[in-house]
Amino acid sequence: MAPRAWLRQLADTAVAAVHPDALLPEVLPEPPPGRTVVVGAGKAAAAMAAALERAWQERQPAAPLSGLVVTRHGHGVRGHEASRRCIEVLEASHPMPDELGEQAARRMLEAVSGLGEEDLVIALISGGGSALMSLPAPGISLAEKQAINRELLRCGAPIREINTVRRHLSAIKGGRLAVAAHPARVLTWLISDVPGDDPTLVASGPTLPDASTPADALAILERHAIALPDAIRHHLLGDDGSAVLHAPGFARDATRVLARARDALQAARAAAERCGIEVRLLGDDLEGEARELGRAQGRMALGVRDTLERPLLLLSGGETSVTVRGAGRGGRNVEYLLGLFETLKGAEGIHALAIDTDGIDGSEDNAGALFGPGDWGRAREAGLDPIAYLSRNDAYTFFEALDDLIVTGPTCTNVNDFRAILVLPRTP
Repeated sequence: MAPRAWLRQLADTAVAAVHPDALLPEVLPEPPPGRTVVVGAGKAAAAMAAALERAWQERQPAAPLSGLVVTRHGHGVRGHEASRRCIEVLEASHPMPDELGEQAARRMLEAVSGLGEEDLVIALISGGGSALMSLPAPGISLAEKQAINRELLRCGAPIREINTVRRHLSAIKGGRLAVAAHPARVLTWLISDVPGDDPTLVASGPTLPDASTPADALAILERHAIALPDAIRHHLLGDDGSAVLHAPGFARDATRVLARARDALQAARAAAERCGIEVRLLGDDLEGEARELGRAQGRMALGVRDTLERPLLLLSGGETSVTVRGAGRGGRNVEYLLGLFETLKGAEGIHALAIDTDGIDGSEDNAGALFGPGDWGRAREAGLDPIAYLSRNDAYTFFEALDDLIVTGPTCTNVNDFRAILVLPRTP
């Protein structure tokens, strides 16, 4: 198989390994004496709800089940409408919070309020849920929260910092959804999109106690020189967060990470090794500026190329960031690839692919892109200068001109970035 087609197939294998259909049936709990209420948020939330409901109806159809989840526009599960009798699926905006997300968060709090010790809450949480459950803390407006979110995204702050701020500006994140559900027991099932897979960081941890403080959030905002409205500064200075952290109901709760970047990479590794390809995992939690990671991995690929006796695959995952300097189009995966492309300069035998496993790279319609050594000459013939496109954050337009974009549509899962560099031995 040609390298381009092989890499594309490899990406599909990685994504399929972390899809909810392969995960939810294995963790189905016994129904409680009382009610079972499902809530959730994230790009995988609708698919998680569909998989849970199908398994529930097959194994314990007499047990009551209800609830609602919120996902990004377009990430609802096609074809599930006929069987979706119990769990309602709502859609809202991502990455910028909107009123629909605020309404969904309010409805979730209402759905779990008034439950008792014999009831069970199942929380289906995945990446993207933080923006989709956009219920501001008392005294803070949605517009103020949107402005802070926008500035954090523009300045290239890592997701750990962004979600720390989000938790402390929220009435539902940082464990507050679970506190509303107690004394019911809360089971949290996660598909992790955060480097390191800390459960409290996925979707800003709506059902998990938060050890960070408002002072931490304030320090992040000040470090990035983000101007604060008086309401937000007053809120962060007036609440130490300890009431949520030490709430007694958490002792009965349980959390399980169903899938993470490592699982997608291991599935790709197994597929490559079956083809006789050597694989090196460079890490499943890589962060930093996207273009700089691309350049670093490009230098690595060039450094090993002349020593190879058989093909080598360099795999990595995680979540990079992009500091926005220009008005171009693109997400972190195509920006990573353009940094890699400029470093390789058409080096013989090196092919690369990078996608966001949710199917959406940033806010565009592509999952990512891929290229091979022949694309360097094609770019030069077309007058495409990678440095110029990088300078205005316009990697989408660059790879669109080469017809190298990968468009999958929403995949209904999310373990963040998947990057693969195939290095072939040099021809004698």
